[in-house]
Amino acid sequence: MDKILRIQMDGPKVSEGPLGDYAGLGGRAMTSTIISKEVPPLCHPLGEDNKIVFAPGMLSGTASVMSGRLSVGCKSPLTGGIKEANSGGQAAQVLARLGYAAIVLEGKPKDDTLYKVFIDKDGVKITEDNSLKKLGNYDLVEKMKADHGDKITCMSIGPAGEMKMSAASIAITDMELRPTRHAGRGGVGAVMGSKGVKVIVLDDTGMKIRSPKDPEKFKAANKAFTEGLKKHPVTGQGLPAYGTNVLTNVINEAGAYPTRNFASGQFEGVSKISGETQAETETARGGLATHGCHRGCIIKCSGVYNDKDGNYLTKQPEYETVWAHGGNCCIDDLDAIALMDRMDDDFGLDTIEMGVAIGVAMEAGLLKFGDAEAAINLLREVGKGTPLGRILGNGAGITGKVFGVERVPVVKNQALPAYDPRTVQGIGVTYATTTMGADHTAGYAVATNIMKVGGDVDPLKPEGQVELSRNLQIATAAIDSTGMCLFIAFAILDQPETFQALVDLLNGFYGLSMTGDDVTELGKSVLKKERDFNEQAGFTSKDDRLPAFFSKIPLSPHNLTFQVKDEELDTLHNW
Repeated sequence: MDKILRIQMDGPKVSEGPLGDYAGLGGRAMTSTIISKEVPPLCHPLGEDNKIVFAPGMLSGTASVMSGRLSVGCKSPLTGGIKEANSGGQAAQVLARLGYAAIVLEGKPKDDTLYKVFIDKDGVKITEDNSLKKLGNYDLVEKMKADHGDKITCMSIGPAGEMKMSAASIAITDMELRPTRHAGRGGVGAVMGSKGVKVIVLDDTGMKIRSPKDPEKFKAANKAFTEGLKKHPVTGQGLPAYGTNVLTNVINEAGAYPTRNFASGQFEGVSKISGETQAETETARGGLATHGCHRGCIIKCSGVYNDKDGNYLTKQPEYETVWAHGGNCCIDDLDAIALMDRMDDDFGLDTIEMGVAIGVAMEAGLLKFGDAEAAINLLREVGKGTPLGRILGNGAGITGKVFGVERVPVVKNQALPAYDPRTVQGIGVTYATTTMGADHTAGYAVATNIMKVGGDVDPLKPEGQVELSRNLQIATAAIDSTGMCLFIAFAILDQPETFQALVDLLNGFYGLSMTGDDVTELGKSVLKKERDFNEQAGFTSKDDRLPAFFSKIPLSPHNLTFQVKDEELDTLHNW
């Protein structure tokens, strides 16, 4: 992982070079550093001056468990600020083994020609291929398998990315070569589409696993790290058994499950779409309730969802997806939710943004809450690119403006995920203040507010929430830079020895002597670059706010509003 690949799309032209100023960086640290240094903050996100960066983490491509996360960075067409979208799948491991610390797509084609990029140990080949236009991700991957065999990994866009929709994602194939893992948030798929690239095909055949500087230290740290993850109740039991949807009953019970477009905190049909019900359904139909999305995953929180006839339909829908297309829209049909998940993956769409956009459309009266068939039909409109589909495909914020809806749950124009900030006050702070727009993963305060991981901060009170979110945002930026799955946070927050094992993994691999404080400083440095970029792009403290209705309209069943004051929010980045 000692080089950066740059592809100038107005040629296209390919160049490779040493890391230079970017040496020692990986994942989110790499993407955000390149974007903050090389992209004009005021540029048009779909213009030639924007860049899109694909970066494996510092530990990707090694024997370390859980190290296969990919960071995708650009200026976001959804938020107008800096963006890092994080994905599982095989791409990070393969990119790292091919020796690339980053791939950077630059410039813009002179016409609407569509390109395929193929990368293996022998180099890079770019070909024009307009036969790929408007293909869904599933058909696209089948075509790539026919052309290049089944030892490949794909990073691709569906029709939504080609149409440059602000909710467009980038699909990453899993171990079975299915396009089920997505760099979902912020419209990164639209930026890839603006570069004229339909798919990047990777093949690491003949490449070796990355070797550590201190093999014995690295091996011992990996063993300790693995043991720590396996003994923690969340990463060792809950997530493997029921996937991320294990949270549905928990969050609903806490009164924090946004229902009917954030009008209520509990959904009466929740038992029909819970993680427990989902796992039972998958097992009964011959699917899988436990599955890893990339090599080296030991948490295995994914799965395989089959239809009523026992045929593969989609991967196990994630908690956020089940909520967005389910409880948020008052839909309690798992099969309908799974079909929408499949459609989102195929069209190349962020499931959170699309589910919230449909919820806003329901509030506007375009369809009734609970009408699964109508929701599916709306999603088809997005895939076709009809005028209505293009409105929805550009996100909840645009949908709310077009149809005159007041209750539009977005921050920096990005849709809120599946935790209501009135009942989980800490996640509300994260939504408001993260550089990414509303994003639960940027500082997952739910862990401490609800699950009591890493301490106990009362979710219903404003006290302590800013400090909690600040510390989690710093830690998350660092984790995203290592290539580690964010779910390791549960164990490292509760187990000091597991956190030390993570530090020892980095030290053993790179021959360093980092401390925990150094990891903290890494996270701070990433956030500072992102914050500086956003300020130069025109963001102010007024953008670090939740929509006003969260502070004005109480949420049942606790009948609370969001209570953290603006002046407190403005202190979050003071460390």
